Amino acid sequence: MGKNVKRFQITLSAMIILAFLAMPFTAIGQAGKANFAGSWALNAEKSTFGQAGGAGQGQGQGQGQGQRMGGGMGREFVVVQAANLLTVESSRQNQDGGTVKTTSKYTLDGKESVNTTGTRESKSTATWSADGKTLTIKTSRTFDMNGESRTMTTTQEWTLAGANLQVKNISATPQGENRTTTMVYDKK
Repeated sequence: MGKNVKRFQITLSAMIILAFLAMPFTAIGQAGKANFAGSWALNAEKSTFGQAGGAGQGQGQGQGQGQRMGGGMGREFVVVQAANLLTVESSRQNQDGGTVKTTSKYTLDGKESVNTTGTRESKSTATWSADGKTLTIKTSRTFDMNGESRTMTTTQEWTLAGANLQVKNISATPQGENRTTTMVYDKK
C-alpha cells in the first residue's frame, strides 16, 4: 500500500508541475488580442448610420438612431472581457421612457452563445481575426411575423482604433435587405 501512495504522490506532483508549465502558454494564447474592456459612449459625429441596401449613408444622423442601431448596444455600454468571455452590459430607454437593461455574453472560442432579451433568443458565435485585432460576432434571431417564422442575421466587427471602439454592423433583414452601420464609441 505504501508503494501506491508514493506513486499517487509522484503522479499528483507531476500533474501540478505540468499545470504550472502550461499556464504561460494559455496566457500567450490571449496575448496580442484586442481588449475591449471598459465603459463606452457613442460618438454620433464619427458614426455612420446606414440605410437599407447600404444607400444614403450619412454621418451623425439622428440622436435617437444611435439607440436603435449598433447591435442593440445603445448609446452607452460596459464591456467586461475575460480570457474566454466577453460580457456586454447596456441600458437604453424604451418607448414608454423606462430603462431597459441588457446583458449579453459571448464565448471567445467560436462556440455558440445563447442570449435572451425579453422573450426573444439569439444565437451568436464570436471569432478572432488571424492577427487578433478584430472580433467578429455573428448573431441570428428567429421570430414570428404574421404567423410566419423569420430569421434576422447580424454580423458585428469590433476593432480598436486608438482610443475608440469601432463596431461595423451588417444586418440582413427577413426581406433580404442589408443595412450597414459603423458605430464609433469613445472610452469613458
